[in-house]
Amino acid sequence: MFPRNESVADRIARAAVGAALLAVSVSLGAMSKRPLGLGAALMGTVLLFTAVTGSCQLYRPFGIDTARRG
Repeated sequence: MFPRNESVADRIARAAVGAALLAVSVSLGAMSKRPLGLGAALMGTVLLFTAVTGSCQLYRPFGIDTARRG
């Protein structure tokens, strides 16, 4: 699907921040459609998705690869 370009540490950090943002979005009222809550929910979802897939599409244009392949 997507080529991996994230290291394990990068993926763990993204998962942690993504989960925290989703928790914040609930407290800020993403369900009541407040802009800040929706923004936190969106960013959290994107970070969790990239953590699960191991691929960050924003890294590609800049040639960033934290996976450090041999």
